[in-house]
Amino acid sequence: MHIATTGDATAFGVPAELVVVRHGQSTGNAALAAAEAAGSEDAGITQRDPDIPLSVLGGEQARDLGGWLASLPAERVPEIIKCSPYVRAQETARIACEELARAGRAVPPLVLDERLRDRESGVLSKLTSVAVRIRFPDETRRRAHLGELYYRPPGGESLTDVALRLRSFLRDVCREHAGRRVLVAAHDAVVIMFRFVLDNLTEAELVRLYGSVANASVTRWVADAGRLRLVEYSQTSHLRAGHPRGGHLGAGTG
Repeated sequence: MHIATTGDATAFGVPAELVVVRHGQSTGNAALAAAEAAGSEDAGITQRDPDIPLSVLGGEQARDLGGWLASLPAERVPEIIKCSPYVRAQETARIACEELARAGRAVPPLVLDERLRDRESGVLSKLTSVAVRIRFPDETRRRAHLGELYYRPPGGESLTDVALRLRSFLRDVCREHAGRRVLVAAHDAVVIMFRFVLDNLTEAELVRLYGSVANASVTRWVADAGRLRLVEYSQTSHLRAGHPRGGHLGAGTG
């Protein structure tokens, strides 16, 4: 998606900088990872996907993220935060803002936008890969046949569905926040599909990136000749040593 072709960010309707962060580790991320490692069907997640909070580690990662934001020069600090309504994304954004305030930096307004929610996994939500294979063998075969970009689980979304709502989101951001610095707090599938939309990725390029978005990572675009140019992807150098940096795109809780 080429938002503009020439000129500066304000004149041609693009943000000066777009920073997209994945939320810190959630309790769902931790439970699914443990269940996958054990080869279990049941991850023990009983909450609705939108209600899953950060883990203790996720809160620490969000503080690291806030410390990084607070260390930026004034001309780089975000002017507005757009956030998924899911609890884990809101907690990440709010903890990061607390660190900004603690450092005496300006705290940008936080606006929720449902278009930034995680990919909806339908009947596969919160299931381990073992559970999906055992309980939904037909879906496993259909997913393999269609490919991840186009596969839509029953009651859920394909990645192209996510791309559709992000295109709408980007049109609004470009109209309302041209020339400004925008931070987005969201999910792994959202980060991946921002790449797909803004960087004009092919299906093959997208598949190679799949699963590579780390918790509390930073992906960043800057205005360049009237469009947004990628300068960082899934950057985790701001996270303290010992904080897991791997990424995973699973059945919800992303």
